[in-house]
Amino acid sequence: MKVEQIYTSCLSQGAYFIESNGEAAVIDPLREISDYLKLAEDTNSKIKYVFETHFHADFISGHLTLANKTGAKIVYGPQADPNFESIIAQDNQVFKVGAVTITAIHTPGHTLESTSYVLKDENGKEHCIFTGDTLFLGDVGIPDVAQRYMGVSKEELAGILYESVNNRIKPLPDDILVYPGHGAGSACGKNMMKETVDTLENQKKINYALNGSFSKEGFVKELTDNLPEPPTYFPSNVKLNKEGYLDFDKVLDRGLTPLDLKKFIFLSSQENTIILDVRNQNIFKNGFIPGSIFIGLNGGFAPWVGAVLKDINIKILLVCEEGQAKEAIMRLSRVGFDNCLGYLDGGFNTWQNSSNPIDTIDSTSAKEFENSINDTTNILDVRQVGERNNGYLKNSEHIPLAIIDSDNNSLNKSSKYYIHCAGGYRSMIACSILKKNGFDNTIDVEGGFGSISNNTSLEILQN
Repeated sequence: MKVEQIYTSCLSQGAYFIESNGEAAVIDPLREISDYLKLAEDTNSKIKYVFETHFHADFISGHLTLANKTGAKIVYGPQADPNFESIIAQDNQVFKVGAVTITAIHTPGHTLESTSYVLKDENGKEHCIFTGDTLFLGDVGIPDVAQRYMGVSKEELAGILYESVNNRIKPLPDDILVYPGHGAGSACGKNMMKETVDTLENQKKINYALNGSFSKEGFVKELTDNLPEPPTYFPSNVKLNKEGYLDFDKVLDRGLTPLDLKKFIFLSSQENTIILDVRNQNIFKNGFIPGSIFIGLNGGFAPWVGAVLKDINIKILLVCEEGQAKEAIMRLSRVGFDNCLGYLDGGFNTWQNSSNPIDTIDSTSAKEFENSINDTTNILDVRQVGERNNGYLKNSEHIPLAIIDSDNNSLNKSSKYYIHCAGGYRSMIACSILKKNGFDNTIDVEGGFGSISNNTSLEILQN
């Protein structure tokens, strides 16, 4: 028996490959399926099943493409209603893969169809459980991320989730391994661990959902208090996962188009089209195309594309370093942004060598920032609510990055703003968005709140 986790850091997402005696199964695959095909080839096995824990909202799964390529059967849990041929498993239904078995355990709460899968080895012993977004390490899935529009309240889903975790997962043997669908950094939970596998025994000790820290009522309150709105692109991803999508190979062929400067400029003037610069932020700030938005490939690219751009139908023109276009298109497609029109041939150098204007963003070190500010300085914190609750700068204003494009009316376009996030990646995204919206005097604080905390004596407040 072979169990392999394929973890994608950009999405904080775990997919799984299980092989036994020449047969294999894949759980929650990504849209580009080459890794799973390679694992099947390396193990001389045939992929028999593609198991989906639920209809994913934060990424496009590869279930349809993988099934079409291999002949594998797609499996969902109870209450799933996909618009394509699949097996809708009954609760406790057993699937045989070589000499091992995989049992579907209906664990609703994150979504109504959420299902975990228990793997038993050749001797019938429970080896591990794949929990999807039901149980994370140190946390559970946020309720209603994908189903808020279905008329089920977050409190109802949280109560259902409490029952699922405590009645279906907690009674399993202590020594089985827990393989979650996501790790720290995902928007599908509040406070996940950075580890990507653990024993159920340890989770019963440290996970508030399993260790008796809360009654059912307390759990519901803990889980639903200050619950953020799901990113705007989530329902679109659910729809694609339920109804179907274009194969990644076709998306890549269409988007991997070099554009000369004239064509690039023409396309950039079209309605619902944006220029997306994916270079490193330290390169971007020194020169970029006016009006372009920065979201660098070196950070949490795909989730921030979804959170910032919001509309998966938007048309995208790429500015990237040589050789980055394919990766950018792939990572855009993971969250359903398939309308890449191409990339500027020659990258930013092509623009720089023309007579077209260039924009820049000023930056400052944390120490220089400390020496430059006073009680009337405009400081803008673009971190998420949970981050700010753990500490923030006196006199700073807070607008999370995900809403800064639409919720900046409190800011004055003629004023200077020092902008920071946690480490410097998101603040540069914010600077580019504000520049596009006419805020010409933005200064990025390099290294963000982490550098400010470690290298200055500025007063930090706690909520």
